[in-house]
Amino acid sequence: MAASPFNLSAASSVKSAYAAFAAQKDVAPAKLPNATHEKARQAAEDFEAVFLNTMFAQMFTAMDGEGPFGGSKAIGVWRSLLTDEYAKSFARKGGIGVAPEVYRTLMAQQEARSDDMSAAMESR
Repeated sequence: MAASPFNLSAASSVKSAYAAFAAQKDVAPAKLPNATHEKARQAAEDFEAVFLNTMFAQMFTAMDGEGPFGGSKAIGVWRSLLTDEYAKSFARKGGIGVAPEVYRTLMAQQEARSDDMSAAMESR
């Protein structure tokens, strides 16, 4: 496995973790195309949004009644849309630090796959 360009465990807050995540654009290995890095970064952010949506949905399950929809069945639809948007917004703004780890794992897997394919091509 390739060495990481930064030490995420040294990140003291979510902001610094996100800054390190954003800085990876500049230190990404040249082996893989930029499109691969962007796809991996987007997949990591999407994964964090799904994770956050699950957490937010659980937080809102105990709340009933006093909202824009009273206690009607429409509140379930409204809450699902609200938690989805909350999650996407949190993930875009740096989230809770899940995306950088997912990104590093995805890139490590891509690099390993690329190395394996290169080795297979050279052995032919």
